[in-house]
Amino acid sequence: MTLEDIFNRLWSDYTTLNPSVQNVYDLFTNEGETVLNDHIAFRTFDHDKVNIDVLSRVFLEKGYEAKGQYVFEEKHLFAKHFEHKTDKSAPRVFISQLKTKDFSRFLQETVEAVVDKVPEKDLNSDNLIFSGNIWGTPDYKSYLKLREESEYAAWVYVYGFRANHFTVSINGLKKYDTIEKVNQFLKDNEFLMNSSGGEIKGTKEELLQQSSIMANHINVEFTDGVYSIPGCYYEFAQRYPDKNGELYSGFIAKSADKIFESTNYYKK
Repeated sequence: MTLEDIFNRLWSDYTTLNPSVQNVYDLFTNEGETVLNDHIAFRTFDHDKVNIDVLSRVFLEKGYEAKGQYVFEEKHLFAKHFEHKTDKSAPRVFISQLKTKDFSRFLQETVEAVVDKVPEKDLNSDNLIFSGNIWGTPDYKSYLKLREESEYAAWVYVYGFRANHFTVSINGLKKYDTIEKVNQFLKDNEFLMNSSGGEIKGTKEELLQQSSIMANHINVEFTDGVYSIPGCYYEFAQRYPDKNGELYSGFIAKSADKIFESTNYYKK
């Protein structure tokens, strides 16, 4: 499986599950834009069987290397980002994991139970990153209870291993070449922006500005009925050159902290 195969498969799963993100992509391409992917993100737990080291393995084997580490105190997350050693056009990969020991016994036991259900062959497979929920149909009451503690945990419990979001590189756009233009274009097309911490996260001085749409609600089958909950979202990133003229390639923890909230539950 080539790197291109991996990203194509992740994209296919991402857009099939969340048709609204395909609509965003089409909006830009219909305007004559070439949509380049700045980065792709995954969520997981700090469990030895499925942690960052496990999910990143397939990328490391394809020429990626770890670059940055990030701590999110409020959300109890740890993350790493990875970049391809030689292919500068390859998207960055951002993988975060929940510090389960910071939460209740219920959350810890739920995570333990779902990870225990993952077949050994899947844990050691290159397919793990797009295997989705491989522990079976989720329970809605458990989802709600997890959400009270951590929206992040609830999201992984339902959706499992897949791209949590792709990210449009604003640097690759021509007509919509600023984050302000991108946000206005999305709002004009009736997309709901993530306004936590402001619609634009980060500053030019920090060399990275980000925005995102809120994850659209999709119908999910639970053991106790079908419910409409947020799925995946689309992010937008504009990078600025540092004093050496090199585009900043990392991430800003306090901005990413707010971007995580793009999958928070909201009333439609």
